[in-house]
Amino acid sequence: MTSQIDIYRTAKLMIDQHGAGAWIECATKHREHVANGDEEGAAVWLRVADAIATMDDMEASGVVH
Repeated sequence: MTSQIDIYRTAKLMIDQHGAGAWIECATKHREHVANGDEEGAAVWLRVADAIATMDDMEASGVVH
């Protein structure tokens, strides 16, 4: 199982590398894992996508400076 801190670290890296397209990259990676029958890997990318959404919400509300 991937730890929550690793999920948020990956989300931060995705945002840094892909900016507004980070969520799309997560969706692409999720689909690749689903196509390969890797349910655990697919679940990780869903968690990363959720973390990106949470981080975006926090930034929009001014929690993150």
